[in-house]
Amino acid sequence: MVEGGNISKPDKTEFTECWKTTWKTPYIMRLALSAGIGGLLFGYDTGVISGALLYIREDFEQVDRKTWLQELIVSMAVAGAIGGAAIGGWISDRFGQKRSNLLADVLFSVGALVMAFAPAPVMIILGRILVGLGVGMTSMTAPLYIFEASPARIRGTLVSTNGLLITGGQFLSYLINLAFTKTSWTWRWMLGIAAVPALFQLVLMLSLPESPRWLYRQNKEEEARSILEKIFPANEVDDEMNALKLSVEAEKADEHAIGDNLIQKLKSALSNVVVRRGLYAGITVQVAQQFSGINTVMYYSPKNVQFAGFASNETALALSLITSGLNAIGSIVSMVFVDRYGRRRLMLVSMYSPGTCLELNTEQRDWCRGTWFKDGCPSEFGFLAVVFLGFYILSYSPGMGTVPWIVNSEIYPLRYRGIGGGLAAVSNWISNLIVSLTFLSLTKALGSAGTFFLFGGVCVIGFSFIYWLVPETKGLPIEEVEKILESGYKPKLLRAKSKDKTQFA
Repeated sequence: MVEGGNISKPDKTEFTECWKTTWKTPYIMRLALSAGIGGLLFGYDTGVISGALLYIREDFEQVDRKTWLQELIVSMAVAGAIGGAAIGGWISDRFGQKRSNLLADVLFSVGALVMAFAPAPVMIILGRILVGLGVGMTSMTAPLYIFEASPARIRGTLVSTNGLLITGGQFLSYLINLAFTKTSWTWRWMLGIAAVPALFQLVLMLSLPESPRWLYRQNKEEEARSILEKIFPANEVDDEMNALKLSVEAEKADEHAIGDNLIQKLKSALSNVVVRRGLYAGITVQVAQQFSGINTVMYYSPKNVQFAGFASNETALALSLITSGLNAIGSIVSMVFVDRYGRRRLMLVSMYSPGTCLELNTEQRDWCRGTWFKDGCPSEFGFLAVVFLGFYILSYSPGMGTVPWIVNSEIYPLRYRGIGGGLAAVSNWISNLIVSLTFLSLTKALGSAGTFFLFGGVCVIGFSFIYWLVPETKGLPIEEVEKILESGYKPKLLRAKSKDKTQFA
């Protein structure tokens, strides 16, 4: 698979192989889609607030007057997600991905209902925190569940379905927002309806098994085997059981050496050079994903459209459908190409995301004063901001939108996957919190154009870090990834220079 630092190209894309495999074994897709509903909820609950906030401001005067309160309502789901991601890995390792997903569904449902019946902004914030806890847990457990319950040859594409459902959930949230603009409860329906898919997934997950790896770790070998028999052809089951046995035994031996305590695991992980280098890569892509500014688009999309001069709430929501729809399309593109061109290449291309934001000149600002255009101003160039916003989403979504989650499901040694993925997910949500909590304040201080230029500069820095620190994991078993990290990953350019120096030595 890996020879001389180069990765051999597959004969056919994993995307094609995935559809062939799931057509023959639909049980695999059932597992992936059932767990992936968590991704749908993830997308819905992160996207719905963008439209709901427009109407929350109409119902609560203090929210309309205070920018920091708007930022707080948006960002508290992210704050909850930090806690959910932090405990998600531990719950997943100790109690299994199935129970972790069930708990996330309960949090989703309760949080959605709290927001729907909130009598004051503080209750909306409480509901957002509960929903955020569910989002954070799902961001950890859903990809891991899909990863551990799917064949290695189609794993990347199946994990990508989770990313597709996240963007699909965001698109659905904009449709729901638009559908309830004329109802009397507007934002309450928008936020409360999330309880429906959460309860639906809860019922589905009750009928699904735990992952084979977790069952084997609990000494439930027959149950693990029965699930593998539903996933793999009969002639591959014994080999998979043997591989599972060796892997779990190695994990348990390591745990015996380092202990089962969370602090001991963390110290052991950080003292392991392979894990450290994996975290350099995993945290890099997660932080770059957020500081590229994507969630300022998704959380504040209607607001951004209003900045461009489309002041009507309904018009802003309708135009925001373009960005969420393109985001979903980009996820499909990612599924098709992530195993043909590789994770690393898609992310590097994605970081060259074009984008723009309209900045009004002094004459336009003077003309707008005293008109009903509160957050924007009509301009003959306003549509260009929406067009370039679409280009930005199309550039971002196929690479940085989904690939960081795939990389983090592949890059850590099995015995450290829970804690490694948890640390990377927490870094993602902390970055997300910083961006969502400061965006409106930044637009006031720097202007909308200046704010997006700032994100553009961060993209340049993110490109450099990804180029130097993130190896290609496409089609590699975890053992090969470990070897690359152990020897120290070097970009192709550096490998070529090292080779030239060796030849002339």
